[in-house]
Amino acid sequence: MLHIRLICVGKLKERYFQEAVAEYEKRLRTCCRLELIELSETRLSERPSETEIQTALRQEASEIEKKLLKDGKLVCLCVEGRLMSSEDFSVLLTEAENSGHPRVNFVIGGSFGLADELKNKSDVRLSMSKMTFPHHLARVMLAEQLYRGFQIKEGTKYHK
Repeated sequence: MLHIRLICVGKLKERYFQEAVAEYEKRLRTCCRLELIELSETRLSERPSETEIQTALRQEASEIEKKLLKDGKLVCLCVEGRLMSSEDFSVLLTEAENSGHPRVNFVIGGSFGLADELKNKSDVRLSMSKMTFPHHLARVMLAEQLYRGFQIKEGTKYHK
C-alpha cells in the first residue's frame, strides 16, 4: 500500500476546508496510508523584504525536510510546476506504489511558496492550474485528486 505524507506549511483555520480535507482523508483510508503534517508558517513583518521572505522559506524548507519520508518521491506543489491531467496523476501514484519504495511526499508551501533549494530537490514539480489559488484550497484540491487518482486506477465510476 502506498504511503503518502502530505506536508503543509500553515494550519487550516477555516472549518469548511477542514471538513473537506477530513472527508477525503476518510475516503483515502482504503486506498493508501495517508499522513497529514501541518507546519507553522514563519511569521513575517507586514511588508517583508525579499531577503526576509527568502530567509523564512529556507527555515520552512529545513522543517519540511525533517518530516520527509525517507526514500520517498518528493512532489512539490508550485506555480511553475508541471500541469498534469487526473489520469497522468493516477499514473504517478501507480508508479510510486509499484516502485521498490512505495512512499510519496507531497509538499504545499505557505503563502510565499517554497524555497528554491527544496524545489530543486523534488522529483516532480506539480502545478494545480495556471490560476492562482490559496494554499489552503490547494490542500483540499490535492486531497481530492489523490482520491480521484486511486479511483481512476481502480476503474470506478467516480472519474467520468
